[in-house]
Amino acid sequence: MNGMFEELRRNKWYYLMALPGLTFFLVFCYLPLPGILIAFKDYNFADGIFGSKWVGLQNFAFYFQGDYAWRTTFNTLFINANYIVFGTIVAVAFAILLNEIRRSFFRRMYQSLMFLPYFFSAIVAGNFVYLIFSTKYGLFNQLLQTMNQAAVDWYSAAGYWVSILVGVFIWKNTGYAVILYLATIVGIDDELYEAAALDGANGWQKIRFITLPLLVPTVIIVTLLAAGKIFYGDFQTIYSIVGDNGLLFETTDVIDTYVFRAVKNVGDISMPAAVGLYQSLCGFLFVLGCNWAVKKVNNDNALF
Repeated sequence: MNGMFEELRRNKWYYLMALPGLTFFLVFCYLPLPGILIAFKDYNFADGIFGSKWVGLQNFAFYFQGDYAWRTTFNTLFINANYIVFGTIVAVAFAILLNEIRRSFFRRMYQSLMFLPYFFSAIVAGNFVYLIFSTKYGLFNQLLQTMNQAAVDWYSAAGYWVSILVGVFIWKNTGYAVILYLATIVGIDDELYEAAALDGANGWQKIRFITLPLLVPTVIIVTLLAAGKIFYGDFQTIYSIVGDNGLLFETTDVIDTYVFRAVKNVGDISMPAAVGLYQSLCGFLFVLGCNWAVKKVNNDNALF
């Protein structure tokens, strides 16, 4: 106990800086934990969480007995896996390309232009997508018509939309991810590149044998953090683009959009709470599994 107080006294300013973040997680993540009981009850507002009727696993059965569980879980994992894989590849590639630009003015300009979409709201992104893929006035269909090709009814064809969602994710988030990877690249000791140049290495060989290997720990950490949210769909973006268009649910309906529709249409929060608990448990187990796999390969790259 004395050791804890000594630690707090010695590093009080660091803990003070961390206090807002800790308060946020305490208020929004830990204090609501008793609400988990709603997943096991027939909740009504009059009786409250503890007074509502206990129904056991009935709320879970409602979700898993239909085909929604498989479809929404698969779509969530598939879309997020594409986010992680293609988002990482594009972000690393752009970070390396930016590092190769020698004029700082152009580097800052390109980085700012890439970072700008990150500040656009999901509604703005949804409107951009509609302007591009609208059946009658969309940019793509206008281009197809100029080439004497038939217009495509994009909002009726579910098969295209995973690629579209991944493209929107990359457009919005690449600039933010580039900052993380570029910071790692800038921190690499220049003497390594100078030594490689003396040995006759060209630009590609420096990237392959110095930059990429030293980027691996950062990529692993960012990937593990993203894996923690792999069971959570990008609700704001997906719903602003797809909305309640049932024709696209086959490939775009994720757990979060399903829960939102359940609350909106049914008004019973017990079943959505059960689905949310299922989401959290699966995400927790997935992070543990990924971290265990990383520790087997290289213990230094694991989160814990």
